[in-house]
Amino acid sequence: DLEAALEMHVEGKEAEQKELMATMRYMQSLHSECDWLLKYFDVRKEARSSEIDALGNAKAVLSGADFSLLQTHGQGPVKRPSE
Repeated sequence: DLEAALEMHVEGKEAEQKELMATMRYMQSLHSECDWLLKYFDVRKEARSSEIDALGNAKAVLSGADFSLLQTHGQGPVKRPSE
């Protein structure tokens, strides 16, 4: 009886150790994913903001707005070529 109980406990311990190792690997993968999200949060936030602005401009153009006179680069007012 004692040997059977010992064998049962040894097998139970091995199963628990395997489950613990699987849990530890999962926690490590979550930790790595969180590190990546934190590292690139600002870059992703800026990209989302730019995309939202671009979608807003596209929606305005599709609604009939004219952005052809808006200046995106350079300085000063837009000068028309003299005729």
